[in-house]
Amino acid sequence: MNSLNKDELYQNLSSFLKTRGIELKDGTYAQSIQKSCHLLSEAINLGHQSLDRAKTEIDKKLEQMRQVIHEKTAPRSPFTASAPGAGSAAAKPASSTSKAKSARPGARAKAKAPKKRR
Repeated sequence: MNSLNKDELYQNLSSFLKTRGIELKDGTYAQSIQKSCHLLSEAINLGHQSLDRAKTEIDKKLEQMRQVIHEKTAPRSPFTASAPGAGSAAAKPASSTSKAKSARPGARAKAKAPKKRR
C-alpha cells in the first residue's frame, strides 16, 4: 500500500468537514488537529512498514518450515551414500544365494513332518 503524505489526511478531513458545513480556519484548534493528523499519518506509515517487514519474515520462516517438513517426509532412497574409504561392501547388492535364503524366511523351520496314515 502507498504511504500517506504528511498533509493528505488533514486535507481529506478538512474537505470532508467542509461538505458537512464546518470550515477549519487557521487557529490554535486547526493547528492541533493538523498536528494530530500528521502524527496519525506517521503512525499509519510506520505500521505499514512494520507489517511489510513482518510479512517478509513470516514468509521466510514459513518457507523454512515447509523445507523441513519436505525433508522429513520425503521418501528415502533405497541405497544410502557410504562415507569415502568406508568400503564398497555397503553399496554392493547381496549375492543371489543370500537372496534365495531371504526370499523364504523360515524355510528351515518347517521341517518335514511325518505324514499321518489313515
